[in-house]
Amino acid sequence: MQSTTSTDHSRWRLKLGPGGSHAWQYLASDEECAKWPQTDIDRYWLGISLNLPALPVSDNALDAARNGYTFLRNLQAPDGHFAGDFSGPLFLLPGVVIGSYITGAAFTTEQRREMIRYILNTANPYDGGWGVHVEGGTTVLGTVLNYASLRLLGVDADHPAAAKARNTLLRLGGAAASPTWGKFWMTVLGCYEWEGVNPMPPELWLLPYWLPFHPGRWWIHTRVVYLPMSYLYRVRFQAEPTPLTLALRKEIYSTPYDSIDWPAQCNNIAVGDIYAPHSRLLDCMNFVFKGTVEACPFPPLQRYAIDHAYELICMEDENTNFQDLAPVSKMMNMICRMHREGRDSEAVARHAAGREDVLWLTRDGMLVTGTNGSQLWDTAFAAQALVETGLADIEENKASTLKMLGWLDQAQIRENPKHFHTAYRQATKGAWAFSTKEQSYTLTDCTGEALKAVLYLQNRWHDSPKLISDARIFDSVDLLISMQYTNGGYGSYEIPRAPKILESLNAAEVFGNTMAEIPYTECTTSVITALRIFQQYYPEYRKQEINRTVAKAIKFLHGQQRPDGSWYGTWAICFTYATMFALESLALAGETYANSPHVKRACQFLLSKQMPDGGWGESWRSCEEETYIHHEKSQVVQTSWAAMALMYARYPDTTPIKRAVSLVRSRQSPDGQWPQEAVEGIFNKTCTIFYPNFKLIFTVWMLGLAHKYVEGTAEWVGDDA
Repeated sequence: MQSTTSTDHSRWRLKLGPGGSHAWQYLASDEECAKWPQTDIDRYWLGISLNLPALPVSDNALDAARNGYTFLRNLQAPDGHFAGDFSGPLFLLPGVVIGSYITGAAFTTEQRREMIRYILNTANPYDGGWGVHVEGGTTVLGTVLNYASLRLLGVDADHPAAAKARNTLLRLGGAAASPTWGKFWMTVLGCYEWEGVNPMPPELWLLPYWLPFHPGRWWIHTRVVYLPMSYLYRVRFQAEPTPLTLALRKEIYSTPYDSIDWPAQCNNIAVGDIYAPHSRLLDCMNFVFKGTVEACPFPPLQRYAIDHAYELICMEDENTNFQDLAPVSKMMNMICRMHREGRDSEAVARHAAGREDVLWLTRDGMLVTGTNGSQLWDTAFAAQALVETGLADIEENKASTLKMLGWLDQAQIRENPKHFHTAYRQATKGAWAFSTKEQSYTLTDCTGEALKAVLYLQNRWHDSPKLISDARIFDSVDLLISMQYTNGGYGSYEIPRAPKILESLNAAEVFGNTMAEIPYTECTTSVITALRIFQQYYPEYRKQEINRTVAKAIKFLHGQQRPDGSWYGTWAICFTYATMFALESLALAGETYANSPHVKRACQFLLSKQMPDGGWGESWRSCEEETYIHHEKSQVVQTSWAAMALMYARYPDTTPIKRAVSLVRSRQSPDGQWPQEAVEGIFNKTCTIFYPNFKLIFTVWMLGLAHKYVEGTAEWVGDDA
């Protein structure tokens, strides 16, 4: 059996590559360790004490903010960005494990040991199963994927943790009751049959693009997953049986494998796994597919569809240097490339090497991140925090500040994708991606926040370097203007391509909002703030168009506000997060507590949620239930968001802000850091994800702003709006 004990964490090093890439490496010899000493970055993310000296006791909020950034500065990479864990979903590591097993891509012994540790450490302590994410309850999807991964990594079936998980899985209905993603992974592994999977015909890619349900119009995360799924479905790919997969067939079902009625399992989904039940329209569509393209196959059409799907898969790999949008689709693409070109092909080798970018090591073991990191997102916020608090002007922070500008410069995408329209991609010239330039997907909020950071940094001092030219800044502005929806809002990755009713074809079962790109509060606010701050430095560039764009976006925000005064957040938790962004952008449009009923209602909402200890704490279930649900404990990140929102709104009574400051300061460690609390992020309503740098960025940001606000010395960009 593969060892379940920890490796020697003192031997791990985080290799920081070009453009913000990351790869954890284990050094086997003492000589290697001596030549490559561990850094504070290594030790922090491994949970090893940095043994930093206690900082001077802070006398006020600004001193606390300064101490906070003194600590965070230790975690800045030499090239200027901030690395970090971006984890939480428990279906990510299994995809990499299963895909690697199928393609024959090995892991090192140390990687395998740490992966096993992570899976064991994230199991539900009560029933031994796994959820969809770290804070969720046990599900069939999480349990079957992680159980299979343990076995593939070398854990024996009679290991106590495996036995406990298996009993839970069988009690919940076994692998046959898994949602679509679970059925898919088990099928390609050879532990489920295609007859038990609803149709995924690649022929849909051959339809005219003007049809509203063409896959090229689907939301990008669904589109890039369905693409390799459809290829593998049509070729009926299954890995060659091995003794291990044959054993799994016996372990994950309550009835003999050969006796299972596979067609009857297509819609067999455990009740506890379902967030988005199949609509009648989806069931009808599946029925039609089964009676047409499946019942009466036309081989030439099938071959053409398979070839076209494969061509699109290759384009996605080339556009992203084999990073792909995220690890789920990456590993599916890797299997497709192996099927078509062989295990020894260059494509499979490049995919295998690229796995290192999404493997992240923590004190709990080795996991897989949601993308190849959150480098841009975290760095842009850190830069803004430094400038808005004035910490950037402190001599000890100037070098760190300029390194951030240098990294933001190289991270901007300067051209459209190699395969642009043919691969159904959004324009990228002038954009910033969520993680790195190499990953190469436009995001409106990332572009907006990065643009804001660049404008701050390049105009902070009289001798600030102008690394990003006016032309490149204009490229970003032009892109943002072009991506506005007709209702004034902004989506995430793309302009709208499909009607919202397409959501009725959501076949993922466990997620919401998966089919169509829709406008989001946070994306809209990031664009508003970027454009308004841009106008401070470039008042004449496309002046009327920007004014119209912002006016439409503000109208959209007004319409999105709920009767209780809040805004629903899609990408972090939840109403607190979105309300902060909304009040920042409304302030830049001249709306404050004194003159705007929208702002006044938002402040009243936030004040009604302040907890007795002075903080704010919101549960991730707010996102799932779409109503505010208190966390059992206040959170420093959400407390910072709420206090910043009140300051953006120019709320006249500083008492609630002072209470928030006291709460955040009380949890700061002597070396300036804050410990990790509950998860901060969310996506698709049901799946949490960590942003661990947020506790080191937004706390500093809030404390620095609060000091100015309470002292009455705050100067706000946009006060002349």
